[in-house]
Amino acid sequence: MGGAMLDGWLERGVLPERVTVIEPNPAAAEAFRCRAGLRILPSGEALDAAYRPAVVVFAVKPQEIAAVLETCRRFVGEGTVFLSIVAGKRIRFFEEGLGAGAAIVRAMPNTPAAVRRGISVAFANALVSEDQRALCQRLLEAVGESDWVGDEGLLDVVTAVSGSGPAYVFLFTECLARAGIKAGLPASLAWRLAQVTVSGSGALLHRSNEAPDVLRQHVTSPGGTTEAALGELLAGDGLQALIDRAIAAATARSRQLGD
Repeated sequence: MGGAMLDGWLERGVLPERVTVIEPNPAAAEAFRCRAGLRILPSGEALDAAYRPAVVVFAVKPQEIAAVLETCRRFVGEGTVFLSIVAGKRIRFFEEGLGAGAAIVRAMPNTPAAVRRGISVAFANALVSEDQRALCQRLLEAVGESDWVGDEGLLDVVTAVSGSGPAYVFLFTECLARAGIKAGLPASLAWRLAQVTVSGSGALLHRSNEAPDVLRQHVTSPGGTTEAALGELLAGDGLQALIDRAIAAATARSRQLGD
């Protein structure tokens, strides 16, 4: 995710020489070297003592973040905002790890950021200025759309809906293809039909000014095949009930991880 965001920033015109990448893994660091002009360091300790970043982006695994915070405490109170996309780590975790006075934004992006079609939702603590908030928004929008919530607890629901959401869409595509195979289609054709139908429908939804229910109605002729299928999917124990349970389960798990 960090690499996808970096590519988005560079495409938006951020000068490579203004970006410093901290990557202790030599193999991973090598992948960044194709982006000419970047400064790549093995650790935060290698930064010059006078270095004062406008923003520090945390894009590491949750189990690695505690050690990373230790190297960043010296930037607190120097006009730096800390932007985290670390899964499951709440604002209070960063406040405790960085110390008093840290301006912190916590964001939840999703994997379509890799093709600049993601969406990120963010929450800022009280120390984040309007300029810092705008800076973080620009960075997040380099890989898609962004929004904000005033209650950090809502990020658990955001995680369930959009953070995990791409997996639900991929699973639906799998199920659609398998249903076609069971109904007699050759496997290669079933998978192609499912993939192109889902990706094409997503593109139509993205470009259309009409709501999803209206687009659905356009496909549904009275007494036709779509109506017959939707009768099953819209039943009381159908797709909506299943999605409701899935979102509730993912939200609960996100809260457990955060606690």
